[in-house]
Amino acid sequence: MSRRSAGIVLVRTRAGVPEVLLVHPGGPLWAKKDAGAWSIPKGEYEPADDPLEAARREFFEELGVPCPAAELIELGEVVQRGGKRVVAWCGAGDLDVSAVVSNTFELEWPPRSGRRQAFPEVDRAEFFAIADARVKILGGQLPLLDSVERLLSEGRFVTRRDTE
Repeated sequence: MSRRSAGIVLVRTRAGVPEVLLVHPGGPLWAKKDAGAWSIPKGEYEPADDPLEAARREFFEELGVPCPAAELIELGEVVQRGGKRVVAWCGAGDLDVSAVVSNTFELEWPPRSGRRQAFPEVDRAEFFAIADARVKILGGQLPLLDSVERLLSEGRFVTRRDTE
């Protein structure tokens, strides 16, 4: 059975431009990777779990704050290159990315050293204009950005306008 993840695309507007929140994976394996390495905040869940509750839980675990979006709209499911299935929702909201505090994971590092080190699951978060997010995000998650743009263009999803 393939692994399943659930996540949230947080959307805000700055100077009239919609921006989406992406996270960069922590740890030494991702430290020097940028384009095609970012993701929506997401995480795995068990078949018995409610995917939307899992998405909210994972948002909190990866960012250290609850998702600020009161209403979430389902974007659908994508399949990443490794076979992981990701279901996602989007919602309007903002947060201070400089205050992000992620949970951690342990990894033997350096490899075959016998030493285990803790690393943040997410080492940083950033809002990107959707065009820039298309360069940053994992290829398998690109259709989620298409869905966000479609909802915005249809007027089914409105972000808070910010004059900054």
